[in-house]
Amino acid sequence: MDLALKDIRRHVGKFVATIVGVAMLLAIVLVMNGIYQGNIADGVWLIDNTRADLWVVERGRGGPFNESSRIPSDAWKSVAATPGVARASPLVIYGGQRDIAGQSQQLTFIGYDVYGGLGGPGRIVQGRSIEAPHYEMVADRKLGLALGDRVTFGTHVYAVVGLTQGAVDSGGSPLVYLSLPDAQEVQFQQDNRALVAARAANLQRLERAGYSAEQASRLLPLLSSTGDTVNAVLVRLAPGADGAAVARHVRDWLYFNVYTTDEERSLMLEGKLSKMSAVLGLFRTLLVIVAIVIIALIVYVLTIEKIRSIATLKLIGAPNWVIVRLILEQSLALTLASFALAYGLRALIAPNFPRTLAFVAQDTAITFTVMLVGGVVASFMAIWHALRTPPQLALGG
Repeated sequence: MDLALKDIRRHVGKFVATIVGVAMLLAIVLVMNGIYQGNIADGVWLIDNTRADLWVVERGRGGPFNESSRIPSDAWKSVAATPGVARASPLVIYGGQRDIAGQSQQLTFIGYDVYGGLGGPGRIVQGRSIEAPHYEMVADRKLGLALGDRVTFGTHVYAVVGLTQGAVDSGGSPLVYLSLPDAQEVQFQQDNRALVAARAANLQRLERAGYSAEQASRLLPLLSSTGDTVNAVLVRLAPGADGAAVARHVRDWLYFNVYTTDEERSLMLEGKLSKMSAVLGLFRTLLVIVAIVIIALIVYVLTIEKIRSIATLKLIGAPNWVIVRLILEQSLALTLASFALAYGLRALIAPNFPRTLAFVAQDTAITFTVMLVGGVVASFMAIWHALRTPPQLALGG
């Protein structure tokens, strides 16, 4: 007779309720695993999918992702003339908050050279890339747009010609691709009233400095903000070129910072993503510990509830291994059933989760192993108490 199975059937309602409660906690652990890996996947997605060999940014900056970087728009020409460079392309990248599809949404703009330049959209699942120099855009499906939709940025209307899937920045915000001049215009474009106010303020500054009205009007363009900058230059090396030598030449002669794709990944993982990854890792570790503690307490309570039955078994001469088997089987059944239900709950949660969930088989296997070993170790306290139970307790002693 399997005493563990018999006891479970006798208290099936309590056992099922316990499984459901533990499973919900384990489901959070599994989802947290997905959030942890998804945070990393989102953070390096744009770097990996840009497919550049080198990233040229402003001197002394860790850009263009961890901090702002501004270099002249025509700097790509000097980079392109560097020995060993097959292609150089300017790139604009910045975040924004816009009203799209009837709601205010956070997004990241990517501006690139649409005529063969690097940094164009990846993961296009519907439509095409940008082919016109102005007023076309490629957006991620996360924004809720469809092909042919028209979106207003500033004073111009842009047509959606392509849709991507899973194209996001390090914060999980969807990407919007524009041509380079459109992206620069959207970034620096001001409201007409704001332009009039700024113009008047600059004229007053020049007049207070002693310039005549005519001189002030001529000098005014020098004080106006300009969008003639980019955030980075992407480099594709020529076959057989020495990347280190090219980077050294750009640093020494053009006075820019240069990073390889691996170095950009390291900057992202050790910079913007490091604290978030540490927090997520801490939370999932705490959740696993809490789940093991809960299983230990549940197994202990279940053992205490049938302590007289265990004493009766000892009174009639049942060996200790029968009692140990009873407790261990119930602990393993609780752990395995809870994990199986949690795995199913994870599958239900994932499709509608607002952030990217990246599930790695190794993480799931490690979590399962930790929970299984933890369930066994957690039952030792109950086993120790059961083995110390005197047989005379069955007689009321």
